[in-house]
Amino acid sequence: MEVTEAIKKRRSIRKLKSDPIDDETVTKVLEAARWAPSWANTQCVRFTVVRDKDIKRQLADTIIPFVRPGGGSAPSPAAEAVDNAPVLIVICAELNRSGCMPGGEAVTDKGGYWFMFDAALATQNLVLEAYNLGLGTVIIGLFDALKAGEILEVPEGYCVVVMTPLGYPDQEPTTVPRKELSEIVFHDKFGG
Repeated sequence: MEVTEAIKKRRSIRKLKSDPIDDETVTKVLEAARWAPSWANTQCVRFTVVRDKDIKRQLADTIIPFVRPGGGSAPSPAAEAVDNAPVLIVICAELNRSGCMPGGEAVTDKGGYWFMFDAALATQNLVLEAYNLGLGTVIIGLFDALKAGEILEVPEGYCVVVMTPLGYPDQEPTTVPRKELSEIVFHDKFGG
């Protein structure tokens, strides 16, 4: 598949089949993520592949419910995706490495959180390769990352950034419109 096609057609899939995914396919997805660029090639991103139903259930429980306008809440469709998907990939990052000097001191005005960019790049590669292989994903960020880290026994010095269920789509996503370039691109100065 052409890269541009994958970029334009990949969508978040929250309804996934429980059909198993073989290790070779999961490895292909992780291999794509591994090749993402990182600050000074620090490669601070780590991946935890979760297939255990109980652990997936616990992680699904960390997802924050939607708050309905006017009050009340509803379960997040992402939690259902985590429950149904045969695989959940949790993306973590090593702290005080990316965007930092060897001792951990931040070297940009972005503070010590450049690892978020590295994790995002790896996640983008992961979801694009998943799409290329006919798999569905949804990038989940609205969850209790500290609790997820406890469940996965993530060591000190690392944090959970994002998680994505991986499975065969059980829905046909619709394409949502994007802003025109004329609305988002400026020349020489912001707004120019």
